[in-house]
Amino acid sequence: MSTFDCKPGERPTRTGRTQPQADYRITLDGRDLSRLIAPNLVSLSLAESRADEADMLDLVIDDTQNTFAIPLRGANIAVSIGWVGEPLVDKGTFTVDQVEHSGAPDIITIKARSASMTNRMHERREKSWHRQTIGAIVQAIAARHGLKPTVDATLAQILIDHIDQTHESDMSFLTRVAKRYDAVMTVKTRHLLFLPIGGGKTASGKPLDVLPLTRASGDQHHYRIVERDSYAAVRAHYHSNGKAQRKSVAVGDEKARNTKVLPQDYATEAEARAAAQAEYARIQRQQATLSYTLALGRPELFPEMPVTVSGFKPEIDDTPWLVKKATHKLGSEGFTTELELEVRKDSKKKQGGATSGKH
Repeated sequence: MSTFDCKPGERPTRTGRTQPQADYRITLDGRDLSRLIAPNLVSLSLAESRADEADMLDLVIDDTQNTFAIPLRGANIAVSIGWVGEPLVDKGTFTVDQVEHSGAPDIITIKARSASMTNRMHERREKSWHRQTIGAIVQAIAARHGLKPTVDATLAQILIDHIDQTHESDMSFLTRVAKRYDAVMTVKTRHLLFLPIGGGKTASGKPLDVLPLTRASGDQHHYRIVERDSYAAVRAHYHSNGKAQRKSVAVGDEKARNTKVLPQDYATEAEARAAAQAEYARIQRQQATLSYTLALGRPELFPEMPVTVSGFKPEIDDTPWLVKKATHKLGSEGFTTELELEVRKDSKKKQGGATSGKH
């Protein structure tokens, strides 16, 4: 029985014990190909990211028996993954972006990206946005692409005095706005999401449960910590009431020498403060990172999910973590999940207040 056989059951090991068996469903333009692919699947890799990176699907299929036709670019592949005997987790629909056929032996390699990341989202545009809330901007762009907007209530009310979209795609523009406010902008299942990083809520507003992970569940990890307080503060500049006088706002310990200065000047003090706070939060999250491979894949894991770990060094166990990227892999070594984790906001002491001044 193949590791990737979609039939119910467990795979026996050499010791006679059984271990969980991976299960999946793959459809191409609505046609279920799971059983046809099962004995020929070399590997499946599904990378889920946040921000402007599209979720990516890579399929490698053995075609030595000339079983498969080469799929057309633009075809839609729907994927669900999990374990035999458990409900499969829907990972969405992907649009075929690139196909390769090589040999011998004959192999088909398919690369696909999130179907909702339409080509039109990457078309460059010219537009000036004046005194618009983030909610209104996201709603307008979502409507243009036939997507449903989902915006955090607090972020939706933020008023942007003026911002230009100059020879810039909607994807790039929204990503830039999201970065300014420490938010994540992405498209999932026909929804345009604009949510705070580490907000701890689903797109529908429901709280995300903190998922505990143990070292016994994994087989590889890499922990990295950077110099403590590499930047103790962030400073951003703005022009007061449209006047020539240049002022600044700082977040963190403004008296510290190691202050990061943002290169852009902002239209208002509020926008400058938001940008400084966002960059300061990013610096705090990146002071420690943890990559961790789960020996038995966890299909329910996805970016922005809060997790805790145990069984490592105290410094690692005591840090609340946030999933930045999850890569699910099915192959000859079974079903694994590779996680990229960064520090959650609530692991830090209260951030320094913002101060203003001429500069």
